Amino acid sequence: MHKGLSVSLLSAALLLASCSQTPTAPQASPAPGTGTLVATADECSTFQQYPVVVSRIDFKTPRDWLDIVKTFEPVGGSLEDGYVLLDVAQADFERLRVTGMTRGWTVKIDRAQTERHSASLKAPLGALSISGYSCYRTVEETYASAQNLVTQYPNLASWSSFGSSWLKSKGRGGYDMNVLKLTNKSTAGTKPRLLITASIHAREYTPAELATRFAEYLLANYGKDADVTWMLDSQEVWLVLQSNPDGRKKAEAGASWRKNVNDTQACSNGLYGVDLNRNFNYAWGTGGSSADPCNETYKGAAAASEIETQNLQNLIRAAFADNRGPARTDAAPNTTGGIYMDIHSYSQLVLWPWGDTTTVAPNGTQMQSLGRKFAYFNGYTPEQSVGLYPTSGTTDDFAYGELGVPAYTIELGTAFFESCSTFTGTTLPKNQAALLYALRVARQPYTMGSGPDSVTLNAPASVATGASFTLSASATNTRFNTSNGAEPTRTITAAEYFIDTPPWAGGTARAMTATDGTFNAATESVQASVSTTGLSAGKHTVYVRAKNNSGTYGPVSALFVTVGATTGTTTTYTGTVAAAGNAYQTSASGFTYAGGTLKGNLTGPTGTDFDLYLQKLSGSTWTQVAASEGSTSTEAINYAAASGTYRWRVYAYSGSGSYTLTETK
Repeated sequence: MHKGLSVSLLSAALLLASCSQTPTAPQASPAPGTGTLVATADECSTFQQYPVVVSRIDFKTPRDWLDIVKTFEPVGGSLEDGYVLLDVAQADFERLRVTGMTRGWTVKIDRAQTERHSASLKAPLGALSISGYSCYRTVEETYASAQNLVTQYPNLASWSSFGSSWLKSKGRGGYDMNVLKLTNKSTAGTKPRLLITASIHAREYTPAELATRFAEYLLANYGKDADVTWMLDSQEVWLVLQSNPDGRKKAEAGASWRKNVNDTQACSNGLYGVDLNRNFNYAWGTGGSSADPCNETYKGAAAASEIETQNLQNLIRAAFADNRGPARTDAAPNTTGGIYMDIHSYSQLVLWPWGDTTTVAPNGTQMQSLGRKFAYFNGYTPEQSVGLYPTSGTTDDFAYGELGVPAYTIELGTAFFESCSTFTGTTLPKNQAALLYALRVARQPYTMGSGPDSVTLNAPASVATGASFTLSASATNTRFNTSNGAEPTRTITAAEYFIDTPPWAGGTARAMTATDGTFNAATESVQASVSTTGLSAGKHTVYVRAKNNSGTYGPVSALFVTVGATTGTTTTYTGTVAAAGNAYQTSASGFTYAGGTLKGNLTGPTGTDFDLYLQKLSGSTWTQVAASEGSTSTEAINYAAASGTYRWRVYAYSGSGSYTLTETK
């Protein structure tokens, strides 16, 4: 008999005989890995009071952690702690105890955490801000930020409703479910799409904020970063920033709320609603979900019974063509475009279908390669979704199963309510890099995921008309996370570059050579001499890509080169700085520079001590890149600038008065 089936049958039999009868005497709690499998008298009493409890599992190995958190989203604990906290009903509690007997775990109820969890569910709706978590936006703040992006970048962003939340559909308040779409509207044609849904489980703060900041990053860097520019010119990003807005409002008030807020079936524990990530209609109800309306993983009365699920299914179908046949064994072609990502927290995982069976999906090998690429950037464990017990009716199984699009779930970070310092310092930058890579390969992810990456591109920012310049890069087929199995060795066999017209638009490929003379390694330094003859004056885009010994190309990387750039241009700024100790006073609000030497010479009043600083815009933040802090009234900066947006700032260390700043490009 299949091991999973035998455990399931044993657990089912135990459930029929555990708390349904009153024990004649209290039972002792089981020792680690031993003892009774059924709930004790004290545990039965706890389940009568709290139908959903917080259970603590002390596990043994990293493999245990992976299997648990792929099946149950933890509410506490970590791999490093050696234990995990889960909010479960009695059925799952006893299944865990059965499994724990075979794997040496201790499975018990954490009474204090259970009481705290129950109290959180009684929190009122309508918090105006998330107390103690200023880095996370509320539903209203998220929606306002999205609308502001559309106002600021009308040619790149749109914000529209694709349906109503459950409360709004009942005329009880609620929200529109909106999608933020990013692309250059001036470029026509069919464009591959990256669709991201976030925070479908309400208590998961980080996914919605990551998706919102990803949008802000892309728009702020369009026209400044060559990769962001080509990706938004030729591809689309669809972002559902809040996939469960009604439930999110309960979580914003501090409740550990997972489901939507469909309250048509009353629950004594206050845990009404449907788990939207068990309600999708592909393989719905085939395991890993509950038929109990008061369970955290309640699958709903029927497949796609919830309006939020229906809205999301319709959006996914609108985003992607159907590229897979009806049979479970039908694979989508390697030419399939687009990527679907559902962002959750927490557990630090990159997951892909199937979740309802251990059988590898028809495109499982390709999804594994690309999943390992994503995990290279965020450092998470890449794994097929199925865990201790199957999960069904999930977003990623729907997207892949129905349409054949590669689909992933990313479990972010270390907590549902992750601290702002951890989110901004670690979770955000690592996962923004993973999302950028997903967008980079969205044109043909099933092949590009195993292809080589072109990194560390280098060329002069500006070149005289008719001159030649050296283009260099590194081509590597090694950027995979191998924490859960290694990729096949693939060597680089070729590299090439394109000017202005990329390969998918019919651009002309020009060969690059291996710096050491031979293409024979998994990482190669490559270069080419590029002539600007025939190129018009102005900014041009240079694309680079490489090929491996499987004949597979990786995605392109790009940089800007300005041909015929004017040099020696001088601009003079004047201003006045008040008394010493005052804040910086900006001499220029910012200017775009194609790159090259940037000089600044500052002269202040005799006897003063003025300092000069050069700052560069990174996203929405100004970062200091050069400083001149002598003890006189004159300062000078000579800086080798890459392309970007810059500004000068003058500060009076001592004294005050008018200054002159001469800028030379």
